[in-house]
Amino acid sequence: MKKKRFRFQWGAFLLLVFYGGLFFLLFTRMVTLQATGEAEGQALAAKAAAKYNKESAITANRGKILDRNGQVIAEDTLSYRLIAVVSDKATTDEKNPHHVVDPEKTAEVLAEYIPMKKEDIYKRLTKLRSDGTLPYQVEFGVAGRGINHEVMSKIKDLKLPGILFVSDLKRYYPNGIFASHLIGFALKEDNEDGTVTTKGKMGLELTYDKELTGVNGKVKYQTDAFSYLLPNSEKMVTPAKDGDNIYLTIDKTIQSFVEDAMTQVEKEYNPESMIVVVAEPKTGKILAMSQRPTFNPDTRDSTNMKWLNAVTEETMEPGSTMKTFTLASAIDTDKWAPYDTYMSGQYTVHDRTIRDHNKVGWGQISYLQGFQRSSNTAMANLLKSIGDEVFLDYLDKFGFGKKTGIDLPNEATGTILSKYPIQRVTTTYGQGSTVTPIQLIQAMTAIANDGKMMQPYVIDKIVDSTTEKTIQQHEPVEKGQPVSADTAKQVRELLASTLTSEYGTAKDFVLDEYQVAGKTGTAQIPKVNGGYLSNEYLYSFLGMAPYDDPQLIMYVSVEKPKLKGELGSVPVSKIFKPVMLNSLKHLNISPDDVQHVDHVDLNDYTGQNAEAIQVELANDGLNPIIVGAGGKIIEQYPKGGQTLVKGNFVFLKTEGDIALPNFTDWSLRNLLVFKSMSGLQIEVVGEGFVVSQSVSAGTVISDNAPIVVKLKTPAESFVQDVEAPSEGEVEQVDDE
Repeated sequence: MKKKRFRFQWGAFLLLVFYGGLFFLLFTRMVTLQATGEAEGQALAAKAAAKYNKESAITANRGKILDRNGQVIAEDTLSYRLIAVVSDKATTDEKNPHHVVDPEKTAEVLAEYIPMKKEDIYKRLTKLRSDGTLPYQVEFGVAGRGINHEVMSKIKDLKLPGILFVSDLKRYYPNGIFASHLIGFALKEDNEDGTVTTKGKMGLELTYDKELTGVNGKVKYQTDAFSYLLPNSEKMVTPAKDGDNIYLTIDKTIQSFVEDAMTQVEKEYNPESMIVVVAEPKTGKILAMSQRPTFNPDTRDSTNMKWLNAVTEETMEPGSTMKTFTLASAIDTDKWAPYDTYMSGQYTVHDRTIRDHNKVGWGQISYLQGFQRSSNTAMANLLKSIGDEVFLDYLDKFGFGKKTGIDLPNEATGTILSKYPIQRVTTTYGQGSTVTPIQLIQAMTAIANDGKMMQPYVIDKIVDSTTEKTIQQHEPVEKGQPVSADTAKQVRELLASTLTSEYGTAKDFVLDEYQVAGKTGTAQIPKVNGGYLSNEYLYSFLGMAPYDDPQLIMYVSVEKPKLKGELGSVPVSKIFKPVMLNSLKHLNISPDDVQHVDHVDLNDYTGQNAEAIQVELANDGLNPIIVGAGGKIIEQYPKGGQTLVKGNFVFLKTEGDIALPNFTDWSLRNLLVFKSMSGLQIEVVGEGFVVSQSVSAGTVISDNAPIVVKLKTPAESFVQDVEAPSEGEVEQVDDE
C-alpha cells in the first residue's frame, strides 16, 4: 500500500492564522471591556444609562395671587400649545397623513385662530434646517401657546393633518382689567436648554417673581431600545414644588367697585388719566388701587398708557387737597383762629402775586369761610402765622418729600420746593411742590386715625403653597404722630364742613347715609418747559367716611376730563360716591352707626357657654352667630382683645351639627368666615351681599352636599329692583 504523502496547505494555514487572530483580538477586547468598563475613553455603563434611562419634567405651578379673602386674582390654568408635524416621515399611510400636507392652506386656516400672520405661519411650516431637510415638527412661539380649550376644540374639529396640541399651563387673570398696574403680568420665556419658564414682567408678578416661581420636579425611568417602558424597572419621582401664594390687602369687591366706577367715568368724560386709591386708615392696608389708561393683563392691549404704577411711581402737584395739612399745621401750633378775618382775593410775595381761584376773592372773610371756599390767600396768610420752617417741619412729619416705604418697587419721593418764599407759599395750597398719591393717603391716615400715621402696604402675607404655612406676615406699621388726636378731630370736623356749609366746595360729595369729610383739589397742570397749561386741570378729592370714626379713606383724581358744562368735581364725585357708599356697606358699616358710633370691647370667650355669651353679646349690640350645636365655645372670630363697632358679627364655634343661619344681606367677608369655621361645602356665586341660599335657614347639615349662596352688589340689586320711569316722567336735577 502506497503511503500518502503529507501536503502542507498554505491556504488553510493562512485562513487559520487570520481567523485565529481575529478571535484573539475579539477575546482580548472582551476581557478589556469587562476589566475596565470603558471603550474609547467613555464609560459604557454611563452610555447605556444615557440611552435607556429617560427623564421627564413635572411642571411646577406658579404661585397664586389672591385678595385678602382668598379670592383668586392671578393663577396658572390649563391651556394648550400648538405643534405642527412637518416631516413626511410621520406618515405611513398616504390616505391618512400625519404631517402637514398643504402648508399654504394650513397657514391660512391657523391665522384665523392664533395671533400670527398667514405669511409668518407659512414660513414656519416650510423653513428648512441647515442640512436642507425639514425638521420633524415646529412650534409657533408665543402665538402658539396659552390657547384655551374653546379655540383648541375649534382647530381640532377642522382635522388639519399634522396639527397637534400639548397640554400646557397659562398665567390667567380671571378679572380682566383689575388693579392691572399693581398686579402686572407674567409671560412664558424660552430658555437656552429648550425649556419654557413663566417670568414676571411687571408689577407684583415681577417684584415677587422669585417667591411665585416654583421648582419643576422630574421622573426618571428605564426604557428599551424602542423607548418602551421596561417592566419592573425602577422609577424615581422628584415632585414639583409649586410657587408660594401671595395674599394681598386688596379687597376684590371694593376693587370691583372702583373699576366699574372708573370705567363709567372714562366712557362719559374721556379724561387723559385717572387714579383711585382706597385704604383702611387704622392699619394702612390698601383695599383698592387702580388707574386709567390701563390694560387687560391677559392680552396686554393698551392705548396711550404708561407702563408704571402712577400711585407710587409718578408725582403730581396735588392742588387744594394739600390745604388739609396746612390747616392741620396751623391747628396743631395754635395758630388757627377760625373767626379772625383777612382780605381775600390776592396776596403779594415780593414781586409775585397769587390769587384765589375766582381771581377777585370774596372781600373781608373769616379763615373758616376761607377754608370752606378753598381760598389760596387764606393759606398764604396762615403760613405767615405758622412760620415757614415750622410748616416745612410738619410736611416732613406727614411724610412728604420722602418714600412712604410701601412694599412696591420704584417709589418716587416728590419734591417740596422751599428755596424761595413764593415756593413755600404756593406749597400751602398744593402748587409747585410735588407729591405722590400714596403720600397723600399716608398723610391722611394721621387725620383719620387721631394723629397716628400708618404706613401703607399691599402684601398681607406670603404662604407656602404646599404646607399652607405662612412664610411672611406683614403687620401694620405706625410712622409717627404728626399731630395730636385733638388736632386730627378738629381737622375732620372742618373737612366735613366743606360738604355741608353754605360756602363749601365739596357739596358734590355728600352721601345720604354717611357723613363724609374731605377736601377737593383743582391743580393747574405744568408744562414740560415751565409755566402752566391754560384751562387744563387735575381735579381731585381726598376724603374719608364716616367722618367721626373713619373706616375708609379714598383719593380720586381725574385729569383733563371733557366736561359738559359741569364743575370739574362732578366726574370725581361720580367715582368717589358709589365706591365709598358700596364699600362701607360691604364692610358692614351700617348707617345707624354714623349717628352715634358705639364701640364694644370683645373678650376671649373660649371655654364658656355659647348660649350665655350669645345673649351677652346681643345685649351689647353685636350680632353673635353660633357655629355648631351649642355648649362649650372652642373657637371665636374675631379674637378677644379687640374693639368692635356695634352691629358687627361675632362667630362662636362649638361642637356638634351645624344649623344653617339665614344668610340674607350677609357680606361676602362674613360668609367666608362662616364657611371657614364650619367647614361646610358652601359654593359662593357673585359678589356683594347675599340675596338667596339653596338650603333653607335652620336646616341641620349632616352631609357634604354643596350649599349654593348667591350674592349681588348694591348696583346689581338696584338695576334689577328699580322700575324704569313711566313715559313722561322726568328726573329732577338740582343745578348748584
